Amino acid sequence: MAVDGTYNITMTSPMGDRPATVTLASDGGALSGTFGGGAGTVNITDTSLNGNDVAWTATINGPMGEMKLGFKGAVDGDAIAGTVAFGAFGSGPFKGTRA
Repeated sequence: MAVDGTYNITMTSPMGDRPATVTLASDGGALSGTFGGGAGTVNITDTSLNGNDVAWTATINGPMGEMKLGFKGAVDGDAIAGTVAFGAFGSGPFKGTRA
């Protein structure tokens, strides 16, 4: 499918740019995958897929405890972009390319 693949992304957070990797796999209307960054790799949850529009949550454990990152974006060819919510720390854009 058009969204399947591994993407190297950069999230612009209140603490600066943060690199990460997300792997997305579609199966019919379902989306699954993993998210990996400085806090390790986790399975994504709360997923949605509508054409090239994607959304997921990644729950990570960092120095300040557990944080849910909520992603909403779209895949366009080999590019992915959208917004990410950093829990109580606001939100910012993310963008990346297929690895």
